[in-house]
Amino acid sequence: MKLILKRNKFLLKIFVFFFLFILITGCRNSQVSGLKNGDLLFVTAKSTGLSGAINNVTQKQKNASFDHIGILEKTRGNFYVLHAAPKGGSQKQKLNEFLKDQSNDGQSIVVYRLKSQYQKAIPSAIEKANSMLGKPYNVNYILDENSYYCSDYIERAFRKNDIFRLEPMTFIDPATGKTNVFWEEFYQKKNLRVPEGEPGCNPNGLAASDKLERIMVLK
Repeated sequence: MKLILKRNKFLLKIFVFFFLFILITGCRNSQVSGLKNGDLLFVTAKSTGLSGAINNVTQKQKNASFDHIGILEKTRGNFYVLHAAPKGGSQKQKLNEFLKDQSNDGQSIVVYRLKSQYQKAIPSAIEKANSMLGKPYNVNYILDENSYYCSDYIERAFRKNDIFRLEPMTFIDPATGKTNVFWEEFYQKKNLRVPEGEPGCNPNGLAASDKLERIMVLK
């Protein structure tokens, strides 16, 4: 009798595991099916390291805190994310691989979409994004034509249609009114001055655009 009970408990655990797996997978698939060509995928920021330092000096909204961004390309029923990342530079990555990478880092994906009156900018933006593939990642976060960082890559993709704007960059810690220590040391190691006031962009700035609407959080 004890052996039968143990076996039944084991089978019940297996059933519950597969039920949850199917439920979670079904929810994710349902969400993915709601995505559209040209959707912008914003990755939530961590609180430490480079991610935290980016967010510290760029966060504009209490409910928005991002450190990475990519644009979704839907072609022939397949989903890809075009983005510029430290590992791999400007690249075209399968959506499921992109989501897996972010979830492994404990980050979430928030989907934003261009408002209807700006949707016509998407085809040329994706074409431009594809033309920039293969470039290395811009590790200095100072604009140049031979390497791109994530928001720079997206801003350039939409530049023809003036969807986003470059703004003076700041590396000032709002809590102290002085240059964030991380960024001061970051540029010292590169023998570069902090590019305070130089043109640039960041994921939080792009997310704050009035040309976008927040759609959902991918879970």
